[in-house]
Amino acid sequence: MRLLVTGGAGFIGSHFVRTALTTGLPGLDVSSLTVLDALTYAGNPANLAPVAADPRYRFVLGDVCDKALLGQLLPGVDAVVNFAAETHVDRSIDDADAFVGTNVVGAQTLFDACLTAGTERVLHVSTDEVYGSIDTGSWTEDSPLLPNSPYAAAKASADLFARAYVKTHGLPAIVTRCSNNYGPYQYPEKVIPLFVTNLIDGLKVPLYGDGRNIRDWLHVDDHCRGIAVALTRGAVGCVYNIGGGVELSNRELTERIVDSFGLGWDQVQPVADRPGHDLRYSLDDSRLRALGYAPQHSLAEGLAETIDWYRRNEAWWRPLLRRSA
Repeated sequence: MRLLVTGGAGFIGSHFVRTALTTGLPGLDVSSLTVLDALTYAGNPANLAPVAADPRYRFVLGDVCDKALLGQLLPGVDAVVNFAAETHVDRSIDDADAFVGTNVVGAQTLFDACLTAGTERVLHVSTDEVYGSIDTGSWTEDSPLLPNSPYAAAKASADLFARAYVKTHGLPAIVTRCSNNYGPYQYPEKVIPLFVTNLIDGLKVPLYGDGRNIRDWLHVDDHCRGIAVALTRGAVGCVYNIGGGVELSNRELTERIVDSFGLGWDQVQPVADRPGHDLRYSLDDSRLRALGYAPQHSLAEGLAETIDWYRRNEAWWRPLLRRSA
């Protein structure tokens, strides 16, 4: 299979690329893989260094909004996986412009270019945040989209464009919606690497509000395997939730991370909650599980391995802290 992966230098996209070209992903026999990435602040060439010498791999610096460039890259490509997105909720609250540009206009531009090129399979990677917040039970793929942050609204818009291109133009698109990801190579503004790097540096960790907000945690490797299952076995026009099956409050997650350093709750600094902070996310991913997906990483194992990775890879994350300062 000849793949184009947009946003492939980011956290999840780079894991998909590295795994596809090394240990492999379900159903994917990769003959060539092109990464298109604009290398904005969270895109990092170092994330792709382990596969840079693979003869099947090619990197192209460029924007998913550049239709002319897409027109050059797409002919001969069998499938596209779209990770290109701005993803940090706090940044979207401060300034939503880039989120509309990449997450909405970029997705629509890509769908249009794939339609023109006759791409056989297009998978758009989305998020559970498009559903809003749920008090009890779990969202199915048919649950209404009720986004509460500019980030989630931009992702929901892209999901609806994918649906529209399927219904109107027959674009062979699939959408996946994942729960909260964690794992190695995650940019240190996100909660787990932020807390871990702070504790390594002897700093306190900032916990929003009272920490009651609940999230379902998904190891990035399980997410990428779920994407591969949806890409190769999923039905065109369908949405597939990808969950980790482990719900924790932010307070419980914080306790686990702080405990792993042998520290106490005095290392936690409560901070004002962010506006529109969703209380609980929970996914029903039985549709994808019926195709053969199941998470393989327990949270205890995955979190311990992730913390150890940040301990051992300070040379990767410390320059990113300087860049963000």
